[in-house]
Amino acid sequence: MAKSDINKVVLAYSGGLDTSVILKWLQVAYDCEVVTFTADLGQGEELGPARTKAERAGIKDKDIYIEDVREEFVRDFVFPMFRANAVYEGLYLLGTSIARPLIAKRLVEIAHETGADAIAHGATGKGNDQVRFELNAYALDPTIKVIAPWREWDLSSRTKLIDFAEKHQIEVPKDKRGEAPFSVDANLLHTSSEGKVLEDPAVPAPNYVYARTVDPVDAPDTPEVITVGFEKGDAVSINGTKMSPAELLTALNEYGGKHGIGRLDLVENRFVGMKSRGIYETPGGTILLAAHRGIEQITLDRGAAHLKDELMPRYAELIYNGFWFAPEREMLQAAIDHSQTHVTGTVQLQLYKGSANIIGRESPYSLYSEAHVTFEDDAGAYDQMDAAGFIKLNALRLKLLANQR
Repeated sequence: MAKSDINKVVLAYSGGLDTSVILKWLQVAYDCEVVTFTADLGQGEELGPARTKAERAGIKDKDIYIEDVREEFVRDFVFPMFRANAVYEGLYLLGTSIARPLIAKRLVEIAHETGADAIAHGATGKGNDQVRFELNAYALDPTIKVIAPWREWDLSSRTKLIDFAEKHQIEVPKDKRGEAPFSVDANLLHTSSEGKVLEDPAVPAPNYVYARTVDPVDAPDTPEVITVGFEKGDAVSINGTKMSPAELLTALNEYGGKHGIGRLDLVENRFVGMKSRGIYETPGGTILLAAHRGIEQITLDRGAAHLKDELMPRYAELIYNGFWFAPEREMLQAAIDHSQTHVTGTVQLQLYKGSANIIGRESPYSLYSEAHVTFEDDAGAYDQMDAAGFIKLNALRLKLLANQR
């Protein structure tokens, strides 16, 4: 794109060294105004310094957006995803992936509000996030321009980045002057760590990488039992106390972190083609997934439950690859949400040294019939002779095949 076409840019801004350099680089390279957007996704960091740093860079107060989007994040993105029991490659609970469409959505909305010509992000040219930010943005506004500095500039090393910062009077914290031991992304659902000391998948991750969970070995020696309440597929209470979506996930994070639940060491397949090793901590999400599957065990018909499990990998892949606002994800979401009509009730879980195990579940819509499964007299609820015909019909094709062979 022609740099002369860009007069104002909305930047996804954390206030860290990288995005502070990006802010100044945009001002220098594009000679444009910059609007900053900082989202409180529950990353656990004080966001006040982001405003201060933006002001020091010459950004007007009206062009500094710092927003608490925790409730929207959990209600409109995390919970719909958990209705699907979405897990990427059998293990990853998509904590980073699910945050990107919300950030992209607000970047585009703020661009419209402020008359900006483009949005910008700090994702590198090797990762998934560049794809997620941009696909989601284009789905919402096909005319939006996107600036990805890591694909444009020549600041190809930490040294060059720091030199640029010093040249433009950008504060460089002491802990940023050396190579960072690993990269961290965090929000209310998870913490993701990757790179540097984690790049060799044969080497166990140092314990200092884990920030949200105690080592399961050091977790309490006494199990803790909690009850999670559900209404139409969404968790609404813990131990009978009603909570908002963000409050509930925050509380589950505390339970999970205390008991060392939700650690994952994964080598995953990035959408851009390479494999990467990440250390993930999703304490509350791990409990929530177990609980949701627990309530579905008694409220979903077998056919619906099995179909959901068949659709789930495709749904998870769409989120991972950046297609949250794509029609196929929305179609799958409609089917999934329909399945949750009667997914209401309570689930008891025992939390103990890295595990969250279901020990009880109850629902007014339960399909479980003790009369049919009892080993005692079922009072005619089930005629066992019916099974003979059922088996014969299902065996017919197998018999024909065996005779032919």
